[in-house]
Amino acid sequence: MQNTSAAFKGLYDIVVRLRSPGGCPWDREQSPRSLRGDLIEETYECVEAIDEGAPEHVKEELGDLFLLVTMLSYMHQEQGLFSVAEALAGVSEKLIRRHPHVFGDLQVTDSQQVLDNWARIKVEQEGRNPKDSRLDQVSQALPPLDRAYKLQKQAAKAGFDWPSLDPVVRKVEEELGEVTQALASPGQGTDAAVRDAVEAELGDLLFSVVNLCRFLQVEPSVALQRTNATFTKRFKHVEKRMRETAQEMRRENLADMEGFWEEAKKQAPGRWPS
Repeated sequence: MQNTSAAFKGLYDIVVRLRSPGGCPWDREQSPRSLRGDLIEETYECVEAIDEGAPEHVKEELGDLFLLVTMLSYMHQEQGLFSVAEALAGVSEKLIRRHPHVFGDLQVTDSQQVLDNWARIKVEQEGRNPKDSRLDQVSQALPPLDRAYKLQKQAAKAGFDWPSLDPVVRKVEEELGEVTQALASPGQGTDAAVRDAVEAELGDLLFSVVNLCRFLQVEPSVALQRTNATFTKRFKHVEKRMRETAQEMRRENLADMEGFWEEAKKQAPGRWPS
């Protein structure tokens, strides 16, 4: 097995070469802001690889993440803001500091105590100001689906949660009913007002579905990514079969497309989407 330190140095040296005056024009044009989207995309591709359970694919996607993280760190080093070594040393020091039950004498009995200590250390040892609200701990930069999930988790930690699964399911049904009601009441205002009302109700419905995911300990973004992958695979099968039967992908041929969709479901049975 290759030496880890040597492997990281090899990656770092390549990044330095790419960013050098004689390096790659595209890489030299990039900035931390321009790579934000790539960082998000590669993270989701890594999640997809983990879901597939394919080690080679996971290895490749983790490599892409290592590249982006190294590139982003080096860009800040170029600007004299901090070095790659400082970023690595900083996270190492933080891990040791926040794990006194591993690197010190503190005793813990469960993971909740670990999380409680983590929060306490951030305030007492690192001097981070306590948030006015526990919800302020959730980054506003998160995608809305992930932010909703984390907001609900924070609220639940404070005891603000449903007592059992049944009312959570009923809340989803209630919100769906309110969407239907909003759609059935077009005469109550202008088109813009109706759209605004429907948007608000759909937001409530999505939020309640995310809450159901949280209650069932399902990551909503992961579940949705799984559905996206299944939908994509089945839709591509429909496109392929429509080409084979010399038909166009258009509404007039919907019956045939639905038939091929059912065909795809039988070839690769699964729960998502029905």
